[in-house]
Amino acid sequence: MDDQAVEAKQRVEASRGAELAGRVIENLERVIHAPQETLQFSFLCLLAEGHLIIEDFPGVGKTSLAKALARSIDCAFSRLQFTPDLLPSDVTGVNVFNQRSNEFEFRPGPVFANILLVDEINRASPKTQAALLECMQERQVTVDGVSYQLPPPFMVMATQNPIEYEGTYPLPEAELDRFTMRIAIGYPPLGDEAKMLSVQATDTPLDRLEPVATAQELLAAIEDARQVYVEESLNRYVVALLRQTRSDSRLYLGASPRAGIALMRVAKARALVAGRDYVEPEDVKTVAPTVLAHRLILAPEARSSGLDAEDLVRSVLERTPVPV
Repeated sequence: MDDQAVEAKQRVEASRGAELAGRVIENLERVIHAPQETLQFSFLCLLAEGHLIIEDFPGVGKTSLAKALARSIDCAFSRLQFTPDLLPSDVTGVNVFNQRSNEFEFRPGPVFANILLVDEINRASPKTQAALLECMQERQVTVDGVSYQLPPPFMVMATQNPIEYEGTYPLPEAELDRFTMRIAIGYPPLGDEAKMLSVQATDTPLDRLEPVATAQELLAAIEDARQVYVEESLNRYVVALLRQTRSDSRLYLGASPRAGIALMRVAKARALVAGRDYVEPEDVKTVAPTVLAHRLILAPEARSSGLDAEDLVRSVLERTPVPV
């Protein structure tokens, strides 16, 4: 295949990914009154084969967004309400003795789905939270020494409340680092909130939401996003961003190499959704706060001065030269 044919094929793949994203985001807007960028970020995370944590105040639609995204794709969906008494086996599954066959058989847990919604993830014990680590990183579950592969695509969408800490177990840094992105929904504008009150009082749009994409289309788009071209200068730019966070005196812990991989995967997904077969610096800059901020640990001085991690990421972006 000559260069022109390859370029034509890449343009077709990019336009296909953009069209799929448009369908899904339009479907989400029927239910969720949030900035379009927030809805786009949730789809980008799915396209980058990542995991998403939605952290916001109660009642703004965190669970509804997760359900709406799952219903927009025609694939297996499962929901887990994390509580303090939940056991790891309630997540992954358990071996049960079958008296007829006189042997143990594995009964899969809720994690064996394409999209898993974990509501209030910080309410379960650390032992139960840890049951998700292998699932999120290696896309498999190991029970009694036997590993079971999870079906692709696989995505964990978790919600948590940032203001209520009584009876909760904060996620350890190792688990936060496995979440590709963290987003917030925020309160809707006045007009949207008034419209939502009239609609929700008579109907539930989420119940009528229909799939607009198949799992096969999503898998094809995921593969297309993987093939998006990245110049070497952009790879060096991402590494420079990571190193800036590691040397910043306002940070106790900077971004890990895994954060850089996640950042590039999401930047590739954004390029595909924009209809391009190559990554631009703007792709990296746009998604960097949502990919990096939750992985950083602020130094005590920075925390006491009122800074937050997203402000520091934006500061790092301003200080790091952009490749031209």
